[in-house]
Amino acid sequence: MMTSRNSVTLIGNMGMTAEITQFDNGNKVARFSIATDKNYKTTEGKVEKSTEWHRVFAWGNIAQFIENYGQKGKQLAIHGRLVNRTYLNKTGLQRNITEIEIQHIIGM
Repeated sequence: MMTSRNSVTLIGNMGMTAEITQFDNGNKVARFSIATDKNYKTTEGKVEKSTEWHRVFAWGNIAQFIENYGQKGKQLAIHGRLVNRTYLNKTGLQRNITEIEIQHIIGM
């Protein structure tokens, strides 16, 4: 039987400068969004573009790299895994979110 793998690879642009959180133990996490574009033709033959947004985060050395070199609009290639989590928003409602945990990154 084949083993399932949780793997995501994206090339896109940073939608914002990363929010960096540093913890008491010195570890850091970087959180930001990446935009990927898709071009397609309509039934009339007109070329259209659609953008999808992906929430991503990274720990440790990758977070440090993003803090030093990442900025809004920067093109990145990332590889990571999908992470699902649940949290309570400011009004106390439970929300589910899917994010990508970056494991490898290349700045372009």
